Amino acid sequence: MFGKIKKFINEVIVEMKKVSWTTRKDLIDSTWIVIISSVCLGCFIAACDFVLSRLLGILIG
Repeated sequence: MFGKIKKFINEVIVEMKKVSWTTRKDLIDSTWIVIISSVCLGCFIAACDFVLSRLLGILIG
């Protein structure tokens, strides 16, 4: 049982050494892109919601 666990952990260590890790700068740049994209998409959805709710209010009202 413990032999299998030790073998598994050793295999995990070997595989983790093969991973291509991103640099800190790339990670920070990607994070900013996600934040800015999320804010832009949120603003777009809010603007569409506002316009469509006003149009619907005019049509119904």
